[in-house]
Amino acid sequence: MIGQLRTVAIDCPDPRALAGFYAELLGLSLAEEDSDGNEWVVLGGPVGQQPRLAFQQAPDLVPPAWPDPARPQQFHLDVTVDDIEVAEKAALALGARRLPGEGEGFRVYADPVGHPFCLCWD
Repeated sequence: MIGQLRTVAIDCPDPRALAGFYAELLGLSLAEEDSDGNEWVVLGGPVGQQPRLAFQQAPDLVPPAWPDPARPQQFHLDVTVDDIEVAEKAALALGARRLPGEGEGFRVYADPVGHPFCLCWD
């Protein structure tokens, strides 16, 4: 092993707003001491404690257009849930939207900025 994953950083126009969405979706707390105003917002515990997500200001972000290969997803998060119907309803209420695509054990969504993520179940 060369290193350990420290943080997954996601570009977005409004880091605080998107961090709020993922804080609710994943149950992560704001790490204000690691954040920098409204330009860099971190969720999760101290460095070395996983998971950690950071949101970086990118005012001119062109979001992915799932499943259009001309504007690919760039990355996505898989989120394990106990009950897909309950989880989907809660995610949509937070501002997510359903995207085309699902399979055995997953459905595809977009966060409020347009980044794809999957709700997964066993």
